[in-house]
Amino acid sequence: MDIQVNDILTMKKAHPCGSNKWTVTRTGADFKLRCCGCGHEVMGARSKFERNIKAVERNGNKI
Repeated sequence: MDIQVNDILTMKKAHPCGSNKWTVTRTGADFKLRCCGCGHEVMGARSKFERNIKAVERNGNKI
């Protein structure tokens, strides 16, 4: 999957704050994501996050 820094990921499940959109701040073998709702940052394995992605937005356009 082609995920780049500053892409906005729409995930299958919502964060406890209610938002299901995350901004990618780091890529590689793992992702660092920032919640678009509350600003909480999480870091985890790329394979784990890729399973939960519903849609990807880059520059306002869905990919």
